[in-house]
Amino acid sequence: MNATLNIAVADDEPRMRDYYREALSRMGHRVAISAASGVELVEGCKASRPDLILTDIKMPDLDGIDAAVEIGKGEPVPIILVSAYHDDDLLRRAGKGHVFGFLVKPIKQDDLKAAIAIAMQRFEEFRTLRGEAGELRQALDDRKFIERAKGVLMKKAGLDEEEAFKRLRRLARDGNQKLIEVARMILKAEAAFEPPAQSGA
Repeated sequence: MNATLNIAVADDEPRMRDYYREALSRMGHRVAISAASGVELVEGCKASRPDLILTDIKMPDLDGIDAAVEIGKGEPVPIILVSAYHDDDLLRRAGKGHVFGFLVKPIKQDDLKAAIAIAMQRFEEFRTLRGEAGELRQALDDRKFIERAKGVLMKKAGLDEEEAFKRLRRLARDGNQKLIEVARMILKAEAAFEPPAQSGA
């Protein structure tokens, strides 16, 4: 991802906001919104829609996950959540919004760069699915099948994530089918080759 992105950052620690500004600038991106709370982030994104949101979870008045859900009620925008914690409850809650990445503090610049690239790639895939599905919730549901089908191709064909998605698109185009239809076919084919479940003695 070489294009310059307008990125919204949110963290209640000034040093983290400064770190994002410096690190993102070195990557060629621009901090369009710098918020110290969830409410500031929501208001900022209403006034100026960024290309990507990078937000801490633990913040005053409205945490990053709730802010992501609120922002997601409008036009979808990819979100990377940041936390000093890594627990199952946070990960479950993170599934509510358009979350395409998760980083645990302290954040290295290389990890930040990789997370942004992956988030933007997955968001492009999501937009493709949404265009096919024509409805937001259906696109979110379809995305789960697409991710599983990509995993099968990555495992069986030794592809990386980007190449697996390209192959899915090519199969869909060649067969004049939707991505979700191809994904379901791949998952059914994989299930057909699974060994039968062992019955109890």
